[in-house]
This record gives sequence, C-alpha cells and structure tokens, in this order.
Amino acid sequence: MREPIAFVLKGYPRLSETFIAEEILGLEQAGFDLRIVALRRPTDTKLHPVHRAIVAPVSYLPEYLHQEPLRVLKAWWSLRQRPGLAEAWRQFRADLPRDISRNRFRRIGQAMVLAADLPPDVTRLHAHFIHTPASVVDYASLILGRPWTCSAHAKDIWTSPDWELAGKLRRAIWTVTCTRAGLNRLQSLSPVGKAVHLVYHGLKLDRFRPLAPFRGQRDGLDQAQPVRLLSVGRAVEKKGFDTLLDALALLPRDCAWAWTHIGGGPLLPALKQQAERLGLSARLSFLGAQDQTVVLERYRASDLFILPCRVAQDGDRDGLPNVLVEAQSQSLVCISTDVGGVAELIEHDRNGLLVPPDQPEALADAIHRLIRDPSIRRRLGDAGGRRVAADFDARTSLSALAALFDGSAADTDATGLAPEPGMQPWSDGMIDETRLPPMNETASTVSRAASRP
Repeated sequence: MREPIAFVLKGYPRLSETFIAEEILGLEQAGFDLRIVALRRPTDTKLHPVHRAIVAPVSYLPEYLHQEPLRVLKAWWSLRQRPGLAEAWRQFRADLPRDISRNRFRRIGQAMVLAADLPPDVTRLHAHFIHTPASVVDYASLILGRPWTCSAHAKDIWTSPDWELAGKLRRAIWTVTCTRAGLNRLQSLSPVGKAVHLVYHGLKLDRFRPLAPFRGQRDGLDQAQPVRLLSVGRAVEKKGFDTLLDALALLPRDCAWAWTHIGGGPLLPALKQQAERLGLSARLSFLGAQDQTVVLERYRASDLFILPCRVAQDGDRDGLPNVLVEAQSQSLVCISTDVGGVAELIEHDRNGLLVPPDQPEALADAIHRLIRDPSIRRRLGDAGGRRVAADFDARTSLSALAALFDGSAADTDATGLAPEPGMQPWSDGMIDETRLPPMNETASTVSRAASRP
C-alpha cells in the first residue's frame, strides 16, 4: 500500500494552475493517497470541473504569521525537543544573510506549522514550485527527518537565485520540471547524482473531445463576420499582452477582427486603458477569469489564438504555457514567441507561428497573415492538433510521475529524462474520465473545495 504524500502548493484551488489539479487527480486515480496543503487560501471565485473531482483533503498554513501567532507558537512548542528543529534553524540561519526578508521568516514559521500539523502517516512531502513552497517543505523535511521531492515550473526557476536552487536540488530526493529550458538551468546547478527529470504537462485529451467543426472561411473582409482572436492568461508582464494591443493597433483599419481575453491579473486595468488610448476598445472583450468550461467553448468558437510571451524585467518567464497545448488540442492555430519552452511545442510555420518577443510589428504581420488566409489557419491548426495528440497525452506524464513517486523510475534514461515527445507512454489506461464532471457543468464556488474535510 502506498504511503500518503503531502502536496504543498502556494495556493489551492487556482484557476490558473489547472495543470496541478489535473496532476493531482491523475495520481489519485492511479492509487496515490494525497493530502493537499496550501500556503494561501483561494482568491478565485470559480472552480474548474477537475477541482470538484479531487477527493484529497485540503488544509491551509498561516498565510501571514502575525495573523495566527498562537498557532505558530504552539507548533514551535510541540517541536522544541525534536533534533530536526535545530537542524532546520541552522539551515534558516545560513539562508537568512542571503535573503533578509519577511518572506524568509514566514517560510520557517509555516514550516513549523506544517511539521506540527502533519499526520504521522504522511511520511513524504512534495512541493509544487521550487521557490516558496519548496522553502517551506525543505525546512519541514529537516524538522521531521522525512524525504521531500519537488516539481519546478517557470517563474520559480527563473527568479530564484542560484545558491537557493542548488541547495534545494541537493536536499530533495528528486526534482521534475516541465520544459527542456528549465531542465537545462536546473541540471547546471544540480549536484552529481541528483538527476532532474523532464516531464511535460500532458493533456487529458478525452476531456477536450469532440473537436469543433471546421471554423469556416472568415478572412477579415466582412465587418459582419470578424475573425475571432483569443488570448487566455493572467494579465502579467511576462504574457506580453501590451505588445499584442500595440500589434492589433497596427492592423489595417479595414481588417475585420475581434479579440477576446480570458484571465484575471493585476495589469488588467492598464490593458484596458491602453486599449482606450489606441482606439481599440470597441473590438475587445475582457471576460476576466473563467472556468475551463467557458475557456473550452471559446477555443472552439475562435479562429486564432495569440500568446506573445516575453521575459519580464525580473527574469520571470513562461515555461510551456498549458493554454497553448489546450488551444492546439482544438486545432486552433497559435501565434506565440520563442520564449521559455514554447518552441518545444510550436514549430514555426509547421504547427503554428513564432515571432520575436516585444516586436509588435512582427506580431501584427503574423496576425494579419493568418486573418487573411483561412487555409493557412486550417493547415497549421490541424498540424497543432496532431502534435498535441501524439506528444502531449497526460498518460505519459502521469506514468512518469507515478514511477518517480513509487521509486521505480527505471524507464528514465541515464540523465533522468522522461521520454521524448512522440514516444509511447509507460502505461496505458491510467486516466479515469468517469470521475470528471462533464465539461458543460456550471462551475461551483471555491468554498466547496476549500471546505472539503
């Protein structure tokens, strides 16, 4: 019988982290006993269907120590005789001079609460993201003397300092990441004997079927039938939506198009103001955060998906955005940039278009080309659908993760890599779609998932 594993996340549930929820559900269906622990309570007001299918109990650590000081004090008191607590404090004192921040103190406090509250049958810890969740898990692991593992993704890899990544990679039993670009950075910092595994986020393709019928011949010449452009993603710097608005403003005035954005994010007000300045507001729709049912409907109703990723000023960047995989699963042609792991999915002019980041002129040219030529949209979109079906099936990624958690990852090669895209999954039939609510089911409130015992 498998031992329970605590999955420590920054926040749960989150609309923008569907890939984590899909992974948790897939591992549950593979027979793993998971317990979800989040550093933050949910802020989204909706849920994806996958969140309602997850049965793992959810608990929350103090988001800010001053909000629950007695809980932190009780945790310290219950742990004070454990030798591991002194070891964790030694590590904290070594880390602090290189990161003198309230965040650092918060993580050791959260780690003590995690260690004190963790049921004794939970003997393994797993952190999703190698920055703050991994810091909490790292300290808790030292306190409890229990092993920990880690999934690293994008921002956490590119905005964490080398010294911190190197230390965590050394102390974790194993680490996985979801792009080759991230793999290369982590491998350069990982000590000998600690492999970093490449495991792409797969898509549960059955949930995205049946495909929409052919989208038609809209070509931007009929103002009554505008070409439907779509972007999905949080309004943050690394998504490049300000560049997209500049590009849309460069399109010929007689070109018929309409753009829809789905997602929350702090830069939404600035994007709306930019749209007003550029005279674009009448052609734009900002729908805010939506559940996956609405997102899927928009994929199927749209003609062109655009995500002009960039490297943010603080070094943050996307890995391989899951919305690109989702869009391509619907044979929806995508335009993006060669940033992070995007080129691991999209090959220019074969199954999509890639343009340089932060170049609105090049982006406008690519958009205009696809608006005017439905046949190219269909050719590239169909190729994208075939690529996702062949190389990004969730069964492969879940099989790889299950092998790692079972300590039996014998199918990885000497470098610790998961199979390359296009290789067969290590096992079939892992996904049980019957536990998923139908995609057209109305989303419920977050409180249902957050309050589940």
